[in-house]
Amino acid sequence: MRGYELMIIIDGTLEEAAAQQWIASVTKSVKAAGGEVHGKVDWWGKRRLAYPIKKKEDGFYVVFNVTAAGGALDELERSLRIADDVLRHKLFRLPEAEAARRGLVAA
Repeated sequence: MRGYELMIIIDGTLEEAAAQQWIASVTKSVKAAGGEVHGKVDWWGKRRLAYPIKKKEDGFYVVFNVTAAGGALDELERSLRIADDVLRHKLFRLPEAEAARRGLVAA
């Protein structure tokens, strides 16, 4: 298992409740891929974007700490890429030392 950090920016024109439904959707997708979301999801709330993305000025920011096997989250990334409500997403593998520091993998 590898440690990952996933950040998603959700369309700011949505209602907050609709944006928070993405948390459940992403968590479900991670579990379906054989992974696990660790700790509490970091909900940053609605923020002004540095520059317009898809003609939107605001977005809801969410950060997940995830463990999964290599390549297991490819389908999740594909679904985020084509979702209309997701303005941007970034999934990156954490270095082993950082993943251990966050408690995602054994040291």
